[in-house]
Amino acid sequence: MELDFNNPIPLHAQLKNILEDQILQGYYKDKIPSERELMDMYSVSRSTVREAVSILVREGILEKRHGKGTFVSLKPVQEWLKMISFTETTKKMGIKLLNHGPVSTPENIADAHGFEDESFYIKRLRLQDDIPIAIELHYYPIELGQKIAEFDLSTTVLYDALEGELNIDFCEAEQIITCGFPSKEDADHLGVTDTMCLLITERMIFDSDGNMVEYYKGLFRSDMYSFNMKMSRKNN
Repeated sequence: MELDFNNPIPLHAQLKNILEDQILQGYYKDKIPSERELMDMYSVSRSTVREAVSILVREGILEKRHGKGTFVSLKPVQEWLKMISFTETTKKMGIKLLNHGPVSTPENIADAHGFEDESFYIKRLRLQDDIPIAIELHYYPIELGQKIAEFDLSTTVLYDALEGELNIDFCEAEQIITCGFPSKEDADHLGVTDTMCLLITERMIFDSDGNMVEYYKGLFRSDMYSFNMKMSRKNN
C-alpha cells in the first residue's frame, strides 16, 4: 500500500490507516518498523511518521517501549471479547454440549453475507461448579461451522479455535444486552422457572472485510451473573 500525495487526506492520517490495516491483517504481529524505516518505506518526514504512530498509541493499538521500539498491543481475541461481555473468562467454566448442526438462520441476520437461508449453530450450557448459569448459541456460515464441528465442542474454547486454528480474523464486534424470559426447554436446562427474567446478550463479530463471522446469543441467569464493561476515555 502506498500513500497518495495528491489526496486531500493528510499524509499522517493515510499512514495511520495503512499501519492499522496491516496490524489487523496480521502483517505486523509484534513490532512495527522503526521511524527511520517507515520514513524510507513511505518517503515521508519524521513528523508524519510520529503523528501516525502517536494516534495508534492513543487508540491502544500500539504501545511504545522505552529503548526497544513500538509494539502491537492489540489484545488476543479471548481477552478482547471478555472486555465487552463476560465478567469471568469462559475457560474457567464447564461446558455441556446441547445441540449443533445446520438450522434456518434467525431472521435478524438472514441478510448477512454467508448466512443466507441456513447457518451452522452450536448450543452449549455453561456451568460454574456444576451449576448451570448460561446457555450460549453460536451461529456461523455453514462452511465455517462445519470446520468448527471437527473440534470437541464439549471442551473447545471456540474463539481460540477460530483464531488460532482456523485463522479467522476478528476485527469488530457489536453487542446489545437486554432481558427476557426463557422457553420452557431453556428454563429446564438452567434450572429456573420460565418466569425468571434472564440477561440476554446478542453479539455480532466482523472480520476486517466487514463480513460477519459469528452471531452469538447468550441467556444468563440474572441471579448468578452480571456484566462488567471496562471503558476508557483517551485524551486527544
